[in-house]
Amino acid sequence: MQSNGTIRIAIQKSGRLSEGSVALLQSMGLSFETYQNRLFAPCRNLPIDVLFIRDDDIPEYVADGVADLGIVGSNVLDERGAKVRRLLPLDFGFCSLSIAVPEQKEWRGIAELTGKRIATSYPATLRRFLTERGVRAEVIMLKGCVEIAPALRVADAICDLVSSGSTLRMNRLRVIETVAKSQAILIGSTTTTPVKTAMLEKLLLRAEGVQEARKYKCIMFNVPKESLISIGDLVPGSRSPMVIPLSDPAFAAVQIVVSEERFWDVAERIRSLGGRDIIVSPIEKFIR
Repeated sequence: MQSNGTIRIAIQKSGRLSEGSVALLQSMGLSFETYQNRLFAPCRNLPIDVLFIRDDDIPEYVADGVADLGIVGSNVLDERGAKVRRLLPLDFGFCSLSIAVPEQKEWRGIAELTGKRIATSYPATLRRFLTERGVRAEVIMLKGCVEIAPALRVADAICDLVSSGSTLRMNRLRVIETVAKSQAILIGSTTTTPVKTAMLEKLLLRAEGVQEARKYKCIMFNVPKESLISIGDLVPGSRSPMVIPLSDPAFAAVQIVVSEERFWDVAERIRSLGGRDIIVSPIEKFIR
């Protein structure tokens, strides 16, 4: 099922990815209303409709062409096995699908799970993990409240999503194995129409611009002119730093963009080269 020229984007109605998904779309320039129990929102400024649905249903909506794009946890995508295009990891909604056992239980390795009962909401992913490691265990499918399964003697262990680990601690469980890492991912339908293709490419470019911006900082500062060559060496991947003359002919104002991971090293080097009045700003968009 394909709509006309209007693009449909499916996102989680409520849950750990909902807020991040809305923030991403708004950063991409989409203007739409969000409030409780909203299931459908047309954008005011673009031919796009946002669908608010259960995260488990998003892969199928996209695979069937009901939605053109979707934002979903990679854990759900791996479990469903839907035929979609994985377009872009989104760097939020991080968690792990992990196996946990009661705190008091001794653990000597993966073979300990042989013959045990493991409760999970992700049976397909868990079975693949166990098969790859040659472990034969009974997988018990539960839709929710997986953490209480050992206490109720429904299972010997669980396999569930873990972010902070607080829920496990409350239920006196501890992680023994990580099955998979997960984060939010932008997915796309494998079929589209020529009318939609150009808009979909623009949306992907916007999403990439937002993602790139999160990885960098903009640094502005004043520096003696004799240090400008050394300043240029700090950003080898850039074409050239922005240099602005100041009223004091011995100094210049410089603006550079550096990755978050290099920020402190670069800031300290700027200081050692005589840089002063350093201003650091986040970047909203970064399009190469």
